[in-house]
Amino acid sequence: MKRMNASSVGIDSGETVLFSDFQDGGEMWTGKGQRERRNHITFSTPYRDIPTVHASLALWDVDNATVMRADLRSENVTKEGFELVFRTWGDTRIARVRASWMAIGPLPQQDDWEL
Repeated sequence: MKRMNASSVGIDSGETVLFSDFQDGGEMWTGKGQRERRNHITFSTPYRDIPTVHASLALWDVDNATVMRADLRSENVTKEGFELVFRTWGDTRIARVRASWMAIGPLPQQDDWEL
């Protein structure tokens, strides 16, 4: 559990299209094996400490003729942002993905001391 001793907690959120590969024959739609897409997300305001980030699929458009395999993660989280990472493997064919995210953490305050 992450405990915050701040009187000012920030919650930032957003939604982003990670890819839309069916339109141009991209690798998530036509490829096989390990595939990955990374999108850098910048928070609207930097946090005082590294926040907790939750990510979820908002749209998942897949081919029903193959097994559906997916891994969605938030990686390399900093006070300023993070990478939203989508991975698939095998013969899975994914046309497009949209992901939602939410970050929760302490915000800097005017009376914070920096030594």
